[in-house]
Amino acid sequence: MVVLLICLTAEVAGAQAVRVGLAWQPNPVANDRVIRSIELAGGKAVLLPQVRAAGLDYDSVWLKSKYLDENGVLLPECALVVKRNTYCGAGLDTLLRDIDAVVFLGGGDIGSTLFREPQPWGGETCDATRDVSEYLTMAYCLDHDIPVLGLCRGMQMLAVVSGASLIQDLDTYFESCGIDYEHMHRSLRDADGNRHYMPHDVLVTDHESLLYSIALADTIHDVPSWHHQAVGDVAGTPLKVSAVTLTHDVEVIEAVERTDKKFALGVQYHPEEAVRQYIYEVPGANRFMPLCEGVNYFRKLIKIIEQTK
Repeated sequence: MVVLLICLTAEVAGAQAVRVGLAWQPNPVANDRVIRSIELAGGKAVLLPQVRAAGLDYDSVWLKSKYLDENGVLLPECALVVKRNTYCGAGLDTLLRDIDAVVFLGGGDIGSTLFREPQPWGGETCDATRDVSEYLTMAYCLDHDIPVLGLCRGMQMLAVVSGASLIQDLDTYFESCGIDYEHMHRSLRDADGNRHYMPHDVLVTDHESLLYSIALADTIHDVPSWHHQAVGDVAGTPLKVSAVTLTHDVEVIEAVERTDKKFALGVQYHPEEAVRQYIYEVPGANRFMPLCEGVNYFRKLIKIIEQTK
């Protein structure tokens, strides 16, 4: 393992490391696996501060409760403020001045009032404070062509900011299609009430895509998956779909890209979780994609930045 880690970082030894920011989110435990992935790829991970919307007030860290409904979702009129003003007055020009790229992490649902066409509540508690911070950060990065990598929820935020729709819940979606959902994207709860990552294959649909340049294969085997929302329709947006998973011949989008940007890739799965499980020798880690394949997503991000600097 030590030899492998040395090999992964040898290419950038002695060079000034690319600074990759982690978009703010309130769970510090989730940062570790992304930080390790960035470091193994030869970059320097930087934890970004929270971004606040102009025109909304906060109690310490959190948005005031008057802006939220009973499920923690941003009220429609407040979501309109965020979408209308975006990052104006948020100070992102200063916060991202020395940042070369931003990674958006996984996590809970994105509140549906931020969608281009708002939808009813999806059934799980949302964190509107995080939603706003990431929405503003993503919008700024896309407008200023700062490279972004979205992981699971991060892909969904890339889609939302780009104007795509989301499927609020895959279980309900497949049920409406009359199909028995196999829970391949997130396990059912076990006897202790816990869920687990599920391995499944992803089909790369475009050989000209950024994703194909990372995977170099038509099928990406055994990605770690944990989600119940998914990107729905990208028609009329700058996004293109570059990978899907088939469940009884029904496609679930697994990767989207912005071809009008240097690097704007979202994947619905968690390559950084494969990295974590191998590094910490978690039992059963070999169910998932190899360590080097997980690191490659971050290496490609860093390589493109180095080439364009």
